Amino acid sequence: MSDRPNDIRYTSSHEWVRYQGGVATIGITDFAVEHLGDLVFVQLPEVGDEVSAGDSVCEVESVKAVGEIYSPVAGEIVEVNAALGDDQGPLASDPFGAGWLFKIKTDDDASSLMDLATYEAQLDAAS
Repeated sequence: MSDRPNDIRYTSSHEWVRYQGGVATIGITDFAVEHLGDLVFVQLPEVGDEVSAGDSVCEVESVKAVGEIYSPVAGEIVEVNAALGDDQGPLASDPFGAGWLFKIKTDDDASSLMDLATYEAQLDAAS
């Protein structure tokens, strides 16, 4: 079994959402990081950008691919993890903690997204 948190929500495109008091913290899952491979660059969104659920908001580049990161919720980007611009290591070493990408002020509580059991069932079905 994985070390994926049970208290966050997941998307079918491998983003995760931790919702706390009107702010959603967004990152990518360990599965996404493993499939991208060695990460070399992260292009983060701009603070103040308004996004809709499903919008492509940033990119994670590896030596073998570029991964589009989609916003799971609508709202305003209020913070980005600027440290990832210099060091992408936390995306692999701590994807659900220090490897977060951006935060969105939102009214969406992400309850329509997958819980851990559903996300892992999706991964099992795809393999």
